[in-house]
Amino acid sequence: MHMVGDVRTRVTELFGIEYPIFAFSHCRDVVAAVSRAGGMGVLGALYFTPEELETELNRIDEHIGGKPYGVDVVMPAEYEGADLGDAGELMSKLQGMIPEKHRRFVNDLLERHGVDPFIEEGAGHYLLGWTDATARPQVEVALKHPIALLANALGPPPADVVEQAHEHGVKVAGLASNALHARKQVEVGVDIIVAQGTRGGRPHRRRRHDGPHPRGRRRRRPRHSGARCGRHRPRTSDGGEGVWTGSIWLTVDEADTPEASRDKLLAATSRDTVRSRSWTGKPARMLKTAWTDAWESPESPGTLPMTMQFVLISDALRRINKAGAGELTTFPVGQIVGSMNNVKTASQVIYDLVEEYVETMERLNALTED
Repeated sequence: MHMVGDVRTRVTELFGIEYPIFAFSHCRDVVAAVSRAGGMGVLGALYFTPEELETELNRIDEHIGGKPYGVDVVMPAEYEGADLGDAGELMSKLQGMIPEKHRRFVNDLLERHGVDPFIEEGAGHYLLGWTDATARPQVEVALKHPIALLANALGPPPADVVEQAHEHGVKVAGLASNALHARKQVEVGVDIIVAQGTRGGRPHRRRRHDGPHPRGRRRRRPRHSGARCGRHRPRTSDGGEGVWTGSIWLTVDEADTPEASRDKLLAATSRDTVRSRSWTGKPARMLKTAWTDAWESPESPGTLPMTMQFVLISDALRRINKAGAGELTTFPVGQIVGSMNNVKTASQVIYDLVEEYVETMERLNALTED
């Protein structure tokens, strides 16, 4: 694949990659494909147990051709149950804290849509990587592999985790939605600030109106949530060094998105998304479905704080997927879904992003020269 124009930034030099495009995905094949195409794939570790993550990373190592890649974990600075002990104790206590009215609401919702609401023998809630206690084993697994980047999605990562990553020669990124969050990231020593908006499909921290993003810090700053196509790659003069993308990889050929869900994404418009707390307890942009509608209805008991909301719904999500209940199927996705109209390979998406950026910059340069 031949590219034209110069898209090098400090980020491409830092990681030895061809294009400053970071691709967050829970699919190992997408991660490997993006890195092979010259960007950097970043595997979301959230929904994997440490044993499953080991398997996924082994697979990536085998198919990535020695190219750099990253791992994204969720170690929130604040969450319900942070003081309840280790992972096993935390899970048990959080389940006991869920109000009965919330359990009834979820069961009634499933029953109305023909989904078995009853817990199967041996089934249970899976907290996975939503807490500090459960994410640390994921970090330990990740650092045993030749990763180039460790990213944290919610709040600044613990300082000792940053130090541990640096000891392994791994750079650390943190997502920030405003200047206060960015400063906290800098204080713990992160190498890259990902400026996070509200149009993307990730959980977001509460926004505070405390002034513009700091520009005096020499932290490399990819943009996230709004980098939808090549025309939106920020100029380095604006402080941006690259783009952090996620939703656009859900419908690429290499993605493991179920066919029914992929078809739903391909048919959706940007108006078919809504910001909802119904997945994690944190606001995230999601595909608007009967699931999100139900949580906004007068009958809704309201969402629970993070991480209790995910503990509440984890079994329901599994049953919805198993039953193929398309009207309830939902997942985080940004407003970019409106332009995700056909299936492309990951390399073609990279090609399109860079070509659009180069063409846009050529037009802008022509205007300024006139």
